[in-house]
Amino acid sequence: MSFLPPIPFLLRLLLLGFLRPLRGDLAFIPPFIRMSGPAVSAFLVGDTENVTVSLAPLQVEAGVLPVPTCGLLSNETGDWSVTVTPSAGVSEVTVSLQRWPQQCLFNETEPFAEAPCLLQTLLLSAARSPACLAHLLIQVEIYPSSSPTHNASENVTVIPNQVYQPLGPCPCNLTAGACDVRCCCDQDCSGAARQLFRGACFPGVFGGEVSPPFDQLCTAGTEGHVPDWFPLLCVQSSLANSPFLGHFYHGAISPRHRPGFEASLHVVPRRSADGGYRQGDPVRATEKEVYFTVPQVSLAGQCVRDAPVAFLRSFDMECTTHLDAYRERGSAGPAKVQGSAAGAPVTPTVTYEEAADPGRFLTATEALLSSSSAPRKVTVEEHYVFRWDNNTITEISARIVRAEISAQQKGILTQRFTVKFVNRNSGNEKEFSGNPGYQLGKPVRALNASGIGNATALHVWQSAGRSLCSSATFRPVLFGENVQSGCLLEVGIHENCTRLRERAAESLGSLVQATHVAARGNSDSSDLTDGWLEILRGDPPDTSVDTAASGPLGICPAVPAQLHIRILFADAGAVEGITQQEILGMETRFSTVDWQYQCGLACEDTADLFPVSASVHFIKVPAQPPRPLTRFQINFTEYDCNRNDVCWPQLLYPLTRYYQGEPYSQCVAKGLLLISFLLLAVFLSSPWARMCRAQCPAAVYH
Repeated sequence: MSFLPPIPFLLRLLLLGFLRPLRGDLAFIPPFIRMSGPAVSAFLVGDTENVTVSLAPLQVEAGVLPVPTCGLLSNETGDWSVTVTPSAGVSEVTVSLQRWPQQCLFNETEPFAEAPCLLQTLLLSAARSPACLAHLLIQVEIYPSSSPTHNASENVTVIPNQVYQPLGPCPCNLTAGACDVRCCCDQDCSGAARQLFRGACFPGVFGGEVSPPFDQLCTAGTEGHVPDWFPLLCVQSSLANSPFLGHFYHGAISPRHRPGFEASLHVVPRRSADGGYRQGDPVRATEKEVYFTVPQVSLAGQCVRDAPVAFLRSFDMECTTHLDAYRERGSAGPAKVQGSAAGAPVTPTVTYEEAADPGRFLTATEALLSSSSAPRKVTVEEHYVFRWDNNTITEISARIVRAEISAQQKGILTQRFTVKFVNRNSGNEKEFSGNPGYQLGKPVRALNASGIGNATALHVWQSAGRSLCSSATFRPVLFGENVQSGCLLEVGIHENCTRLRERAAESLGSLVQATHVAARGNSDSSDLTDGWLEILRGDPPDTSVDTAASGPLGICPAVPAQLHIRILFADAGAVEGITQQEILGMETRFSTVDWQYQCGLACEDTADLFPVSASVHFIKVPAQPPRPLTRFQINFTEYDCNRNDVCWPQLLYPLTRYYQGEPYSQCVAKGLLLISFLLLAVFLSSPWARMCRAQCPAAVYH
C-alpha cells in the first residue's frame, strides 16, 4: 500500500471536514488540531446516532502519514482518554491526557528544556459498524513549562512602595527559575526561546521595555520639534525609570513622609455627636459592620444589587434580571439594623406573601417543552417601612412577595423594591402630598365618595412585556407631570362591537375610579368638605348600539380609544416664601375611533391589537385675572412690549417687576449700590474737578 505525502493528505482532510456538513454527512469540526495542553475538544456534527468514537496513535515514519483506517481503535489508548458529550444534533468530543510522561514533569535541578517533551500524532475516528465515516487528526506538541504539576512557590512577594524604591528591572518575570512567555527581559529565557516571541513582547514597562520613551524625557524631546519651555521642564532619567509605575523614583530608599490628612474612597461615615443618624447616612447592619442594602437603579440605568439604604431617603425602584442569572439575596431574611450608635439592634418584622399573578413579572419568556422539574421560588417585590424617631431607627417592617415558577423557565424577571421612612408618631394615616399645597412629583390624592372600592389616587398604565391591558400594572398620577400611557387589547375578526366597546370603556374607566380629587395636598379624607372637588366627567361612551349586523365584518365604529384627564391648578398664596399650589378642578373625557381589523393578503382568524391610551395634562391658570389695559397702553401701541421689539418700560429691566430671577428686594439693593457707584464716578470726573478749581481762590506765592 502506498502512502500519501503529508501536505496533500492534510488538505484532503480539511476539504472533507468542511464539505461533509454541507451534504449532511458526519464530520469533525475542526478536522485538524494542534494540541499544546492537557486537553482539546472538537465537535462531531451530522447523524451521530449509533456512532462509535475511538482514538489511535499514528506511527509517522520519515515525515509521511499513513492512510487512516478504523483498525486497532480503542477508547483508552495508553495515557489518552476520549469523552463524548452528546446533545441535539452535535456531540462534543474531548481528548485529554491522563498521566503526564516523566520527561514532562518539571525538575528544579535540571535546566530548562527548549525541545518538546511529548511529540505524538493521534487519529480520532468516528465509525458506524463496519464503515469509517469521519477522522480528526491531532498533532500533540507539549513543552515541559506547560505542565500543570509545576511546583510554584507559595511565598507571597512583597512589592515595595514604588515611590521610594524601584520595583525591579523586569516586572513581567513572575515565575522563578522558568521562562515566562512574552517576557523579553526574563533572564531565564535562552536566546533561542526569546526568538520565538521576540515580536510579541509585553509592551511598556511591564514588559521590561519602555518603547517609545515617554514625552517628559529630555532625550526624547531632542529628536523632534519641542516647545521653547521644554528644556526647563523635562526630566533627566534612564529608560528603566518610568512614570508608568506611578511616580519617578531615584533608586534609593528614603523616609516616608505622612501627609497631614488621609483621604479614602471607602470611609465609614462618622456618627454625629449624639451617636445617631443624619439624613443621607447609610443605614448600617449589626453584622461585620456592613450596610443594610436593597437593590437600586444607578444613574447609568443599571441595577446595583448591594446599594446601601440612606437614612430618610425613600425610593421606589424596579430592576430587571435574566432568570438564568437570578440569585436569591439571602435565605435568612433582612439583616438586623443598628438603630443608633448606643441603641439596641432592630430586628425587621418580615411578612411573606405569594404573588397572585406571577406572569405579569415575567417578560420575553420562552415556551417550556416540559414542566416535570420541581418549581422554584423567586422574589418579585420587597417593601420596607422604616419608623424613625429623631435620629434613630425604632422599627422595621418588611413585606416580601414571592412567586413560584418553573425551574426551567427562561425570560426576564422584573422586581420591585420600595423603601419608605415614616415617623414613629405619625400613626397609620395616609401620606399627604403637601402641606398645604401640592408638591411637584407627589401623587394626586383622590377619594371615592360612593363607598364602592377604596380609591385613593388616580392611575395611568405602566406597560411591560407585550403591553397587554390584561397584564399591565398601574402607577399613580403625579402632580405637575404631564404623561401619556397606553396598552393593547386583543381582538379578533369576529369581535362583537358591543363587547369591544365595553372592554375598552372598562379598561379606561379603571384608571379613574374616584369621584373626588383633593384640592390641597393635606385635605382630610374623612371630611368631604375639606377641599374635596367633584370630578367632572364628560359624556360616557355609548356601548349599547351595535352595527355589526348591518356593517361589514371586522369594522366597529365609535369605540372608546382614549381618556383625556385635564387638571386645572393655580398658585394660592405662599407659606414662608414658598408658593403653594392647589387644584381648581378636574375633568375626564373620552374619545372614540372607528376600528377596523387589519389583515394582510388573506384575512386569517388571528388576534389583532387595538390600542387604548390615556393622557394627563396639567393646566395652570392665573390666580387672579390680569390687570386691564390703561388708555395709554391702548392708544400708544409702540410702547407695548408684547407688540414691539423695543420695550421702553423695561429699560431698567432688573429693577422692574418683569425680572423674576431674584427676589425684588435684592434687585433693588443691587440697583441702588450700582447707582451710588455711578454717582461717585461722576463726581470724580474731569468736569466736576474743573468747576471745583475755578471756585477755589488762587494761591498767592511770595
